[in-house]
Amino acid sequence: MTALVLGPLLRHVSERTATVWVETDAPCEVRVVSREHGVDAAARTFTLHGHHYAIVDVDTLEPGSTVPYEVTLDGETVWPEPQSPFPPSLIRTMASEPDTLKIAFGSCRRSPDKANRHGLDALAAYGHALASGGERPDVLLMVGDQVYADELSDEMRAFIAQRRKAGQEPYDELADFEDYTYLYRLAWRDDPAVRWLLSTVPTYTVFDDHDIRDDWNTSYAWRQQMEATPWWRDRIIGGIGSYWIYQHLGNLAPEERAADPVYKAVLAAAEHGGDGAEILDEFADRADRDPASTRWSYAHDWGGTRLVVVDSRCSRLLTSERRGMLDDEEFRWLDEQCQGDRDHLLIASSLPYLLPRTIHNAENWNEAMAEGAWGKSGAWVGEKMRQAADLEHWAAFNASFRAVAEDVLAVARGERGAAPASISFLSGDIHYSYLARVTSPDTTSTISQIVCSPFRNQLLGTFRWANKIATVPGTAGAFRLLARLAKVAPPPLRWRITEGPWFDNAIATVQLSGRECRVRWRTPRTETELSELRDIQLTD
Repeated sequence: MTALVLGPLLRHVSERTATVWVETDAPCEVRVVSREHGVDAAARTFTLHGHHYAIVDVDTLEPGSTVPYEVTLDGETVWPEPQSPFPPSLIRTMASEPDTLKIAFGSCRRSPDKANRHGLDALAAYGHALASGGERPDVLLMVGDQVYADELSDEMRAFIAQRRKAGQEPYDELADFEDYTYLYRLAWRDDPAVRWLLSTVPTYTVFDDHDIRDDWNTSYAWRQQMEATPWWRDRIIGGIGSYWIYQHLGNLAPEERAADPVYKAVLAAAEHGGDGAEILDEFADRADRDPASTRWSYAHDWGGTRLVVVDSRCSRLLTSERRGMLDDEEFRWLDEQCQGDRDHLLIASSLPYLLPRTIHNAENWNEAMAEGAWGKSGAWVGEKMRQAADLEHWAAFNASFRAVAEDVLAVARGERGAAPASISFLSGDIHYSYLARVTSPDTTSTISQIVCSPFRNQLLGTFRWANKIATVPGTAGAFRLLARLAKVAPPPLRWRITEGPWFDNAIATVQLSGRECRVRWRTPRTETELSELRDIQLTD
């Protein structure tokens, strides 16, 4: 009997359609069925590197409906699992004009391990809370580091030991697509609460560095160093290719996915009984070598809210002459998405746009130093500092930071249609949570940075204390002076942290009702329960 390897994952959901993603252990027909609601949608699997996947689009749904569903493989029901303690998995479509929109989000989740070294899992506790009757979000947004390809659990190490000789590079890291398939399995299958959660709440994602490797695309110098290693090409091809199938395709609406030339080519190969591995590998290699060839960013409108999810990793512009957080084509796309005539504009970036001011100033200074503001020897030192201290957020790409500020201020002043009530950046990455508010210049819209990190990977030791100190008011002056001495212009925005930081594992929920915007952070109290960190209203 054919079996589920991973899934079902409920991905993109609109008013009338829903996408269900699965991985199976053999080629088969996959059906998503709800007999009492007349739902019956099917797709054949396609094959990549010997692994079998299917994406089923259900397109017979009504706006605002709630439909329990089952998954069958070649006619045999495989989901829900027998004797499961969790409720039936549901598809809940978006209402045509939702009164309230709830977006749960967070980042940075290490896979479960027997030693429980990273604290209680906020995502698992959230799953238990929803299964026990907690209020469900409309969307779950995971903003980076869904998997850790370079910080491995004992279970992942055991899998690698079966495939590679001891001491074979890369040491204690993933090497290729096959390694990634097992890493995703550990992340999304082994905890029953997380597996159920992902089957019943529409999920959207974007990658960050650990999905590929720590400091991924930090700088042009970093790329040169990695290209010089004999194992990197297989690693980056496996990482990007696995992201495409396990994460990216589910972010897209059915019509967007159908237009994807790689997806069409893979399906065409499957129709002739072929494996699309070569198609996928060529695409992944091209996406790495020529970031402008692929767009990982996406946007969705739900009622009066626009969500723009920005790829701030793979789409970087890194050459010996220029650097940018986004390449030119990607920035033009982002500029087009930043429009008014909405109640709320949400911009999700794995990396916080508004960091604690001390860190922002330090990254401004470090970028100028690494680019030669203090000579060749200073540039060498600056690059070493950049990689050692992870100084590679928006502040370390100052031209990009300022360009985004221009766009956001134009929207907030009402220069691109009626100003939204709120403009919020949703981010993770830094392993603590906080709320920052823009205090200057005055705008019609409330501009905020909302950070929720980690789901499960607490910051410890020296880095924790350094970040605590960096958030203390009055600590930014020294690095502000260094940035000025390096001839860095002051930022076009002023902001301050008003809530946090909290170093707990956590999950946040942004609730949008009319012109109101609230955000709530919660942390695991036990393996199955959450307690509140803070509940804040952002708009008046």
